Amino acid sequence: MGGCFPCFGSSNKAGSNGGGSVKELSKKDSTKDSSVGQPHHVNRVNSDKAKSRSVSDPKKEPAVPKDGPTANIAAQTFTFRELAAATKNFRPECLLGEGGFGRVYKGHLESTGQVVAVKQLDRNGLQGNREFLVEVLMLSLLHHPNLVNLIGYCADGDQRLLVYEFMPLGSLEDHLHDLPSDKEPLDWNTRMRIAAGAAKGLEYLHDKANPPVIYRDLKSSNILLDEGFHPKLSDFGLAKLGPVGDKTHVSTRVMGTYGYCAPEYAMTGQLTLKSDVYSFGVVFLELITGRKAIDNTRAPGEQNLVAWARPLFRDRRKFPKMADPLLQGRYPIRGLYQALAVAAMCLQEQAATRPLIGDVVTALTYLASQTYDPNAPGNQSNRVGPSTPRVKDDRRSMADGLDSPDARGRVGSPSTHRNSPDYRKKNHVREMSSGAELSRNEPGEGSGRKWGSLDESEQQESHTDSPMNSARARETSRNRDLDRERAVAEAKVWGETWREKKRANAMGGSNGRND
Repeated sequence: MGGCFPCFGSSNKAGSNGGGSVKELSKKDSTKDSSVGQPHHVNRVNSDKAKSRSVSDPKKEPAVPKDGPTANIAAQTFTFRELAAATKNFRPECLLGEGGFGRVYKGHLESTGQVVAVKQLDRNGLQGNREFLVEVLMLSLLHHPNLVNLIGYCADGDQRLLVYEFMPLGSLEDHLHDLPSDKEPLDWNTRMRIAAGAAKGLEYLHDKANPPVIYRDLKSSNILLDEGFHPKLSDFGLAKLGPVGDKTHVSTRVMGTYGYCAPEYAMTGQLTLKSDVYSFGVVFLELITGRKAIDNTRAPGEQNLVAWARPLFRDRRKFPKMADPLLQGRYPIRGLYQALAVAAMCLQEQAATRPLIGDVVTALTYLASQTYDPNAPGNQSNRVGPSTPRVKDDRRSMADGLDSPDARGRVGSPSTHRNSPDYRKKNHVREMSSGAELSRNEPGEGSGRKWGSLDESEQQESHTDSPMNSARARETSRNRDLDRERAVAEAKVWGETWREKKRANAMGGSNGRND
């Protein structure tokens, strides 16, 4: 087994470690396998022996015998004949999509009648036996509402197939880019719910799995959508076990998708949990802007989404220009500012200054809970241009909404008490949307697409020769780093206060805060 399954070892422990444990393959370890008699835990993805095999013969992939490691995995096994029947011999009309790893077909299991998605790996493609086994193991041991469910697999001869639950709404990429004319774009509320759900799936991998799992390939095409646009992370072939103990990173060859990889990982091969946070920031920016991570059809300065966004992050007056045109101005202006602030923090070039995914979940859960009704009074279009005064009124109404009556009809108590978690939460929400500049003063190209005309105040301040503009620029330059650090600190405190409130609520009303 050791030679057939170089990336993982089975545990000699029986029983369950809970939904987040990655320390055992199953309760029934095979005694027929000679390597099982030597207990060892899953604590790293690559062994030195696996590396030496890879270097000496990179074309040779480990075999997957029927009594090998997959025999201990709880996922159902299928024969190639069964899956061929389920997909009507892999007919083109059943094809859902294809990529570097292979093709995905829609199928019906004859034994149960269940609709499934069958991924047939290309034997000459990017995903070999190692990645196949990693994905089978990961999805067999990790279970969460925001992770795709692996039903089973096929390792029949040289065929490698994975069987997943069918996701009827396709991928997030399908709903963001190159939409056909008859397809409705995602509204603001749905985008925030998708972002919050994807972040929760990533939080499970980082904080609940033991040891933690680095996803390594987070992108819009790997976020699948169930009924109601419920998001689930898929495609775990590149996942790695994260650092444990005193280690800060794992070193590995650079894999992933250009445009989503964190800069420090792309340059050094050092992978951390914060590498996933950066990738999530790219996906979240896609959700907000509707732009692709890499779009070679755009002007040279706008092809890379993050490079295009960095200059715009420095001036909150330009934030409305970053919203997806397909939203047609139907979004809360304060919510847009808060969302872009979260994205900017995730996309910090220095990994240490990026937030933990748990803090991102806290922020996005709040944003997803603030349902926006474009037809409500005061929620008219937020387009840049003549509607600026109405946008300002809308911003005031959103801020006032934070102080709305509580469930008992009380206004200002206890949520407005300065020592209450609710008050601190609202204060941090206001601070995040107050325009604190979150990025370093780095050179960047492109100012984005021009939407409408600037209002009068922006036209006056756009003159570079204006003394007022020069003074403001000097002041901004001095305070930029301080503002960025303050924003990151505030986001962390915000997350802590939310968790404090959740713990207090869990203890019951008798243990609640007496304001």
